[in-house]
Formats: sequence, structure tokens, C-alpha cells
Amino acid sequence: MIKTGIIGGAGYTAGELVRILLYHPQSEIVFVQSSSNAGNLVSDVHLDLLGDTDLRFTDALPLNEVDVIFLCMGHGKSKEFMEKKELPENLKVIDLSHDFRLKREGNDFVYGLPELNREAIKKALKIANPGCFATGIQLALLPLAAANLLVDEVHVQAITGSTGAGQKPTETSHFSWRNNNLSAYKIFEHQHEGEILQSLSQLQQGFSEGFNFVPIRGNHTRGIFVSAYTKFEGSLQSANELYRNFYNDHPFVVLAEKNPSLKQVVNTNKAVLYLEKHKYKLVIISLTDNLIKGASGQAIQNMNLMFGLDETTGLNLKPMAF
Repeated sequence: MIKTGIIGGAGYTAGELVRILLYHPQSEIVFVQSSSNAGNLVSDVHLDLLGDTDLRFTDALPLNEVDVIFLCMGHGKSKEFMEKKELPENLKVIDLSHDFRLKREGNDFVYGLPELNREAIKKALKIANPGCFATGIQLALLPLAAANLLVDEVHVQAITGSTGAGQKPTETSHFSWRNNNLSAYKIFEHQHEGEILQSLSQLQQGFSEGFNFVPIRGNHTRGIFVSAYTKFEGSLQSANELYRNFYNDHPFVVLAEKNPSLKQVVNTNKAVLYLEKHKYKLVIISLTDNLIKGASGQAIQNMNLMFGLDETTGLNLKPMAF
């Protein structure tokens, strides 16, 4: 059994980790840390877990008792944690923050997008889990980059659910503002752009065309709807063949023949892609659940790879169809 610990256990991503790990056949949750909730039942914060677990939050960090820890703290906190704590030599770390996603001197984290870095993830001790927007957008574009077919500007619009903003209410995340409302934010300067461009350049060296990203706050709870387009000289058939071949051995990426809808991926670790050709432009639709494939499900997928399990283990989750 893989013994797991969760640090920063009160947020949405931690709640999803607990929900999935409880029924993972090869894992055991040893502790869920939250200083502000220490002593309280995990199900008092993550209400959907009522009846599923009697785990309680702790403010202790028994790192010698676990094989892997998930860092679910706010951005900047993971870096601080790694600098201050002396970790057991073989302890594996999966960080769900932005802190280690970009390659810098001294950063020994592997970027944890399995469809890009699966073999490196298998050998890694530390994983930087991708951002939610970044996951959906990269999956939409990686096959083109791998074939050196990003030859013009890329245009992306992506709509995210309110859970992408975290559990703590803000001016633009509480119900009365978000419900029946839409707004764009961080246009052309979203923090996930760096990791997206890093991955595209990994596959298509010298990629220098424009990347234009407009993020939108949606009025739904969870799920990311990405629509991207760029110049593509080939036929729709050749595009579909390119994407099928690229994702042929990646179990969570599904290529749809009919224009899909967001509820097909909510509550799953799937990414559903759909292509259309309009004159000289290829349109790519990419759908993911921001809390699962965009965060906690992908983190568990990475854990599976790190410990030599089939990457689908414990992730046979069913969509919320209605």
C-alpha cells in the first residue's frame, strides 16, 4: 500500500484527493494536515465525505510514516515548505501549486503532465502538477507542437468553473456575483501561460508564434471549456489521425466525433477533445474537470506512475451526466 499524506487539507483540491484516495485500491491516507481545522472531522469541511471517512485533520506532520505527500497549499507556500522542512530521503512530493512548474536553476521538480512527460514522471521524486487551464490547453495543442505544425498565432478562449478560484470566497467567486454572470480576466497575462509555452517549446523547439489566451470566469461550479484555433493546412481527417496517433496510448484523453459538452467530463479524470476544420483554421475543443484532471485526479495519476502502478488505478470515475 502507498501511504499518503495531504498538507493543506481544507481546500477543494485536498477534498478531491481525499475522496479519490479513500477508494484507491493501493493507497492509504495516513494524515490530512490543516492547522486551522486540527482535531475536526475531515467530513465537517468536505461535506460530501460524510459517512465515507472518520479521518480528522491534524496539525502534525508525520513525514516518516508516509511514502508520498501532496502539497495543497496556496501559491508560494509550497516553496516555503520545501525550503524549511527537511524531508525523508525517499519521500515523494506532488505539489499542486504554481511554485515549481517553470524550469529554473535549482528546480528539480518534473512537470507532471503525463501525456507529455510520462517516462520522466515514472522516475521522479518530485512532481509539479500542472495548472487547470494549462492542462486543458496543452492537451488541445500538444499534437500540433509534436509535429512542428504550430506555424501561426494560436488563439485560445477558456471558461472555468468557480471552484478554480479556490474555497475562500472573493468578490468574483461568491454565488451572488458569479451566478448568471460571465467576465474575462488576466487577458493575455494569465499565470498559466508560462507553463503552456514551456511545454509547447519542449515539443516544437523554437516555437515563437503568438499565443493569445483569454480566460473567462464561468457561472458554473466545475469544469473547463477550452476553444482554440490556429492555422492548419491539412484536412480534418489528417488532423484527427494526428491527434489519435499522439494520444493512442494515453488512457484519459478521448477524441470525440460529435461536438461534446462539459458535463461529459465533470467528476472524471478524462479530457475530451473535438476537432473542426474551417477554411484554413483548425478548431480544437478541449474539456476537462478543473478539480480532477486539472488538479487532484492528475496528481493521483502521477502518483500511480511514480509507484509503478497502471496510471488509471483508482481513477475510474463516472461523469455527472445531468
